[in-house]
Amino acid sequence: MARRALKLASLAAAASGIYLYGNKFLDPNDFGVVRVGRAIATTAVITYDYLTSLRSVPYGSEEYDFLKSQIKELFVSFEDTPLGAASLAQVHKAVLQDGTTVAVKIQHPKVQAQSSKDILLMEVLLLVVKQIFPDFEFMWLVEEAKKNLPLELDFLNEGRNAEKVAHMLKNFDFLKVPRIYWELSTRRVLLMEFMEGGQVNDRAYMERNGINVNEISRNLGKLYSEMIFVNGFVHCDPHPGNVLVKKCPASGKAHIILLDHGLYQVLSESFRMDYCRLWQALIKADMKRVQKYSRRLGAGDLYPLFACMLTARSWESVNRGIDRSPVSASEDVEIRSNAAAYLPQITQLLNNVPRQMLLLLKTNDLLRGIESALHTRASASSFLNMSRCCVRAVSMYQRSKSHSLYRRAQISLTEALSLWQINLYELFLWLKGSQLGNWVIALLSWMHHSTY
Repeated sequence: MARRALKLASLAAAASGIYLYGNKFLDPNDFGVVRVGRAIATTAVITYDYLTSLRSVPYGSEEYDFLKSQIKELFVSFEDTPLGAASLAQVHKAVLQDGTTVAVKIQHPKVQAQSSKDILLMEVLLLVVKQIFPDFEFMWLVEEAKKNLPLELDFLNEGRNAEKVAHMLKNFDFLKVPRIYWELSTRRVLLMEFMEGGQVNDRAYMERNGINVNEISRNLGKLYSEMIFVNGFVHCDPHPGNVLVKKCPASGKAHIILLDHGLYQVLSESFRMDYCRLWQALIKADMKRVQKYSRRLGAGDLYPLFACMLTARSWESVNRGIDRSPVSASEDVEIRSNAAAYLPQITQLLNNVPRQMLLLLKTNDLLRGIESALHTRASASSFLNMSRCCVRAVSMYQRSKSHSLYRRAQISLTEALSLWQINLYELFLWLKGSQLGNWVIALLSWMHHSTY
């Protein structure tokens, strides 16, 4: 039976979607009455056939006991205490019959039915608020919820996203994405390779385990720059619980483990190119191009505010160059204070920009939160990685649109020169900040004074 294409469903979770029922039985209307065996405590994962059968089988009957016993075909053990719980699902650690340790993501039983009601309620409330406050422009929240929630509730879609991003970023040997066990997964239950580590914002964990904080921050920036600028397929929920770090005992290398692949944003080619060129302009402090590409992305006359929202820097820092200096405490206070003052303009801006931008703004904020926790925010390396990806992305786009062999060669040469300049600048920054660099500068200074 375990070899069949198993249609799994969870019977573990309270109506709130956050905690387990304890030792209570589930209501018959919530997918049948099932008493869970001692090994699995309050959580049961069973086949669809068994689930539908149990609806009509009297509890305690011989047939019921037989069906319940088949659960053991799937797992040797199943931990009832979840490793993590959220509004949509819980993740449990389990061991398959072959001894493989897996993570089982189980959707709360009432989420599917409740989600449509929640969206309807949100829509009604926002319409009421808009009638009272005409300037209130948050109806896009409903549009995004209607589009994204069905995708997040389909765990098979999450599995496909995980495999796609693992293949897409296979050249990054520091990235680990859990393998999906398709034969044991359905739309509501996802079985994955079990991976563990410290949260990406846990600086103390990294220091205890000999993990280089700057390397993790740099590699995380590489991942997201590659996803956003080069591939246009972006994991949009990088909160610390979904991004783990672990040092490999064998190689000594630090790995980044990317979890929860339910929410992705697919960027159109035109949007991605405008976004690339906007970030290139922001890094170079080219205000004319900042204005041009901000307007093309829907910011209109609010382009200064848009630039500040994207970079989380003051307009003064944007004009000076966001890679010139890290964020100061006073600038942070200024940004927070102005956010409240400009709330009407911010809501207008969010209503005008392409929908693709909304999840990117959320992703940027989450990544900046991680950088702040690691004390690596606005480091030059992050902007250099972004610059590389932007150069590569624009060059790939230009080559795809050119039918001339000479023109393609010209684009490739320009790309190589630009990347060489970035590498040279990175070397200069490294020398400037290193002991070796100080010796070289001191030697050059001595030679200069000796000559004269």
